Amino acid sequence: MNIAYLLIGGNIGDREDALQKAGALIAEHCGEVKNKSAIYETAPWGITNQPAFLNQVLAVETTLTARLLIRRILKLEKMMGRVREEKLGPRIIDIDILLFNQEIYDLRFLIIPHPELQNRRFALQPLAEIAPDMMHPVLKKSITDLLQSCTDELPVKKIN
Repeated sequence: MNIAYLLIGGNIGDREDALQKAGALIAEHCGEVKNKSAIYETAPWGITNQPAFLNQVLAVETTLTARLLIRRILKLEKMMGRVREEKLGPRIIDIDILLFNQEIYDLRFLIIPHPELQNRRFALQPLAEIAPDMMHPVLKKSITDLLQSCTDELPVKKIN
């Protein structure tokens, strides 16, 4: 079995409903959701003139390889109505693989650990909630340590 840490988020439509639907689809098509963080409202990163996001991290136990998992995730995003028009732009759902076991991938379509994880408070804070001692396989620092040293000052607010 593999453990994948997924960041789910969106800022269009009923954001909470989109997170619930994404979690249910992940459980149905990818593997068992073993743990999940609270939901956080976060300021948009990159393109700032758009609505705030809701984000959540899921720990998923899966028999899928990382390559199969990313393919499934892309299909789930499409099923939920995700249209990729503008990089970092508004979206109904976004599902990113933050970590996959302690594995490292650097492929055209898959980079794990997520290359911006250590720079994004909106990913680190919910991840630290459910996996504080998990080690980043490249940086060799715990998620808690990465969160403490993160220079991203955008607000991340727990909403439940």
